Amino acid sequence: MTHPGEQFYPEGVRWDDTIVQGTLPDLLSKAAADYGARAAFEFRDRPISYSELEAKVEQAAAAFLRAGCGKNSSVALFLGNTPDHPVNFFGALKAGSRVAHLSPLDGEIALSHKVTDSGARVLVTSNLAALLPTALKFLEKGLIDTLIVCEDDHWGKIGTPQAPIPNDPRIVTFKQFVDGATKPAQWPDVTADDVALLQYTGGTTGLPKGAMLTHGNLTSAVSIYDVWGRPGRAARGNVIERVICVLPLFHIYALTVVLLSSLRRGNLISLHQRFDVEAVMRDIEVKRATYFPGVPTMWIAIAALPDLDKRDFSSLHAIGSGGAPLPVEIANFFERKVGKKLKSGWGMTETCSPGTGHPQEGPEKPGSIGLMLPGIELDVVSLDDPTRVLPPGEVGEIRIKGPNVTKGYWNKPKGSTESFVDGRFLTGDIGYVDTDGYFFLVDRKKDMIISGGFNVYPQMIEQAIYTHPGVHEVIVIGIPDQYRGEAAKAFIKLKPDAKPFSADELRAFLAGKVGKHELPAAVEFVDELPRTPVGKLSRHELRQQQKPSSQSTPQQVATGVRS
Repeated sequence: MTHPGEQFYPEGVRWDDTIVQGTLPDLLSKAAADYGARAAFEFRDRPISYSELEAKVEQAAAAFLRAGCGKNSSVALFLGNTPDHPVNFFGALKAGSRVAHLSPLDGEIALSHKVTDSGARVLVTSNLAALLPTALKFLEKGLIDTLIVCEDDHWGKIGTPQAPIPNDPRIVTFKQFVDGATKPAQWPDVTADDVALLQYTGGTTGLPKGAMLTHGNLTSAVSIYDVWGRPGRAARGNVIERVICVLPLFHIYALTVVLLSSLRRGNLISLHQRFDVEAVMRDIEVKRATYFPGVPTMWIAIAALPDLDKRDFSSLHAIGSGGAPLPVEIANFFERKVGKKLKSGWGMTETCSPGTGHPQEGPEKPGSIGLMLPGIELDVVSLDDPTRVLPPGEVGEIRIKGPNVTKGYWNKPKGSTESFVDGRFLTGDIGYVDTDGYFFLVDRKKDMIISGGFNVYPQMIEQAIYTHPGVHEVIVIGIPDQYRGEAAKAFIKLKPDAKPFSADELRAFLAGKVGKHELPAAVEFVDELPRTPVGKLSRHELRQQQKPSSQSTPQQVATGVRS
């Protein structure tokens, strides 16, 4: 055994198993060829076959090419969980473009930055009332030239609130966009080294950065999960899985773990626009779903069902939690009440999701994020010298290397270079590895808050709070939250003669300026905020000041993917 922890790998899995790289258009084409009439998606009780999906993707790709979106161009997607996402995601990629994901949860400040930074002049959205009004602002600001609007009712009418589509030559419906587009004699040449996705992350010391994820990175991530899960699939007879997707497809967790991996294996994705506990239970109990990956808030909601003991979870062969720390008591509760183990691991946007995982069999290590997955190398280095590797048990910064690791950040050559030491990516996570090869996190080097599975960047909230006329200075930090894991709290020094306001009043003021998941859960007014020796406001010192008076954070297990 040449790699720590390999002795606990599932039987037949080796660290040096072959990790396959390719392109995402080829991944979909092969799936369509292999699975044809099999359902790839079910949405609003309507199946969409692999062949139908590929036909729609090729239609979209031809339209993107006709619109000038080919090699070296970016297409921004501002979409929720409907089939419009995979159609346009794969369509843009097949045309040779790179995709820039925009989160519908973000506020206008972050979204405008991402659109501008990505260089996308074409944006695809939906006529949903939660999306279109924001997308129209990008046109008003001149940030984009063309807005493509998918009509939600195309997938069946369910009364979802929609916004009227303005009559503007710069706006086209998706139906108009693809009408009459013909496939080229030859599709653009796409390689594994091409950037497929700009996935934005890390706004703790500035605006979000676009992690450049190549086709090779993303297909490697799928292959790593394939290798890791191979014995389990073989034991189940390689049956067609029904995978519940309530996780947002614009997040790397759902993109890799659900969308790409399910298509690669010929599974059925049961796609939900939002999390509704009874809709998920219908998938499990009536439609006999076999796999449900969620975030802690979803598992907490299911655990709160008053008739949980009477619910039928027998169809599920696996459940998983990621995106945020999972309280140990919730994991124990499910194993005790439902007889299912909540397994999870650690990863990042920059790793296309894979990093560590827990084998089904192996030592129980509460609080551990698991073993490094096949093809991935992890180590722990000194905080003072990131070239000095530490022995087991010593706390330092975790580094990672693998075919799934980003090539760097878009438009940020200096930041990209500084993120790598000796060819390994510095994760910003602080932890240690034990003598069995199990990794543990103890802190985050960055100031990011993980709230309900989504990343919250304090500086973005602070920027918005500073627009309040009564605020002189502000620091935002994360505080324990029983439901979301963490939530934002604002510490504010008011201007002279300004009057304090409640947390509800602050949230009302910030509405639209930041995402709903970023709204502070609490506010505290102080006479002075701590500073560094050179006079800068110190978030670290404020956290240290809060520790004696704060309740201790519940013990947590496996962070899952953080973006």
